[in-house]
Amino acid sequence: MYSESDLQSAVDAGAISAEAAEALRNHVASQRATPAVDEENFRLLTGFNDIFVVIAIALLLTAISWIGGAVAPALGSALVAAASWGLAEFFTRQRRMALPSIVLLLTFVCGVAGTALEILAPTEMGRFMLDRANALSAISFAGIGLAAVIAATAHWVRFRVPITVAAGALSFLVLLLALLVSVLPALKDHLTWLCLGGGIALFAFAMRWDMADRSRRSRRSDVAFWLHLAAAPLIAHPIFAALGVFAGAIGMAQAAIVVLLYVLFAVLSLAIDRRALLVSSLAYVLFAISKIFETFGAVGLSAALTALVIGSALLMLSAFWHPARRLVMAPLPQGLKDRLPILGHATTATKPA
Repeated sequence: MYSESDLQSAVDAGAISAEAAEALRNHVASQRATPAVDEENFRLLTGFNDIFVVIAIALLLTAISWIGGAVAPALGSALVAAASWGLAEFFTRQRRMALPSIVLLLTFVCGVAGTALEILAPTEMGRFMLDRANALSAISFAGIGLAAVIAATAHWVRFRVPITVAAGALSFLVLLLALLVSVLPALKDHLTWLCLGGGIALFAFAMRWDMADRSRRSRRSDVAFWLHLAAAPLIAHPIFAALGVFAGAIGMAQAAIVVLLYVLFAVLSLAIDRRALLVSSLAYVLFAISKIFETFGAVGLSAALTALVIGSALLMLSAFWHPARRLVMAPLPQGLKDRLPILGHATTATKPA
């Protein structure tokens, strides 16, 4: 499987002509009856060997963590980080394997963060203090976030794995929130809304990457995909939690608001040509619609009816994504349209990052 960035890289390297690449894109799009830009292509697997390698990596890193942790907890995490970097030198930098690269990035950043955690909060009491989010523990949490940001930055400079930017952005968000709580401890009671603000900031950051590659033919689009995936739950969860969706029984008014918000998320998703918000908020709307069916007496079949309604709606949206997106884009100002992902094929190639 070849991604758009692979195809564009082949054009830049002179392996194929730009005209041949465009003809291939048009041919594939005609077979799928949908423009390539609407497919949200990103490379997760280069082959079954990716899965085989990930299984081996998981076994190796688990053993390393176990053995190192038996000597010292921080040593186990540090060895995982070191091993992840070393393995990435081969599987990411040389072999360019997709899924192992993602896994090794995550284990490297988590290994560095875990090492910082063991150093800054080495006891169970220290971890309890982190959970309580007082000023002292917030500073420790900030140190963990800073370590993760540095790790993600170094990994990006070396390997350029698209998910790295999202990992670094989330780590920076943890760092920023921890610093805010350390300065103003009262903010610990408003972390949900701070996370919402962070999610909106991540969404804006993702849109900057998206607007830099409107035809989605370079690594920038892959980076934007992971940023949207990171931002979506940070936006959806605080909003629906504020409505008390999972706090207990919800009324018809709350359920109706949840459904309305999901429709608004669908419109936004169509406009930006991303599906992350729809996936992240799916659990909430499923719960809300099941409560609506229960209110009207369909207690025993509420789950089945909910799955039927939402499943059918999402399949219809997927089948008619491009026409629906064209409908949503029609009333938007031209200046905004020129910044959002294109409707259809690009006529010129975008040079990858």
